[in-house]
Amino acid sequence: MKEKKRNILMIGKKAGMTQLYNAAGVLVPVTVVEMCRTFVSKVKTMDSSGYFAVQFGFFGKKAGDVDGGGELPTFDMLKELRIDDVGPYEVGASVSVDEFTKGELVDVIGKTKGKGFQGVMKRHGFSGGPASHGSMFHRRGGSYGQRQWPGHVFKGRKMPGHDGNVRRTIQNLEIIDTNVEKQLLIIKGSFPGTKDGYIVIRRAKKSLEGKR
Repeated sequence: MKEKKRNILMIGKKAGMTQLYNAAGVLVPVTVVEMCRTFVSKVKTMDSSGYFAVQFGFFGKKAGDVDGGGELPTFDMLKELRIDDVGPYEVGASVSVDEFTKGELVDVIGKTKGKGFQGVMKRHGFSGGPASHGSMFHRRGGSYGQRQWPGHVFKGRKMPGHDGNVRRTIQNLEIIDTNVEKQLLIIKGSFPGTKDGYIVIRRAKKSLEGKR
């Protein structure tokens, strides 16, 4: 019987994109992620917290106290993962790239690029009006409300506004290769986030649930 892998969270910095040839000689676009140092900072149980979860700490820089024990470094960021079985996790244990294997599927969570305040054509893909000189209606969204009844704009109407800078999850991305020495993950395809921006990587939920 195949051994079930434990679920983990890791944070990495996008180093950029490149391309590699696979075994079939097909050129595959990949994203290189430089993983941060990760530790198990706390294990939460039903007795201590009322639910089961594992807390991961990232970017340890100096000696300090995270949860009162005085044994762990002070982390720049903490992330929590709800999980049913907390047995395989031990406080203070490090988490490395070697937890992932070539060909495994992961979910990548990041923030899309912020584009500031945008109109409906760029934000929602509206086609706009005629481009001729006499049109007077070029890049606007048209009529938003009603006349006498109900006299207001309905919630959810597509209008100009802030575009981008939202959390997005891309599921089931394949790990093409790993580099344990340099703590690198090479993942097939692209995902949200800017270059040198931080993203969260976890084992693919659908794979863990047996829906792959």
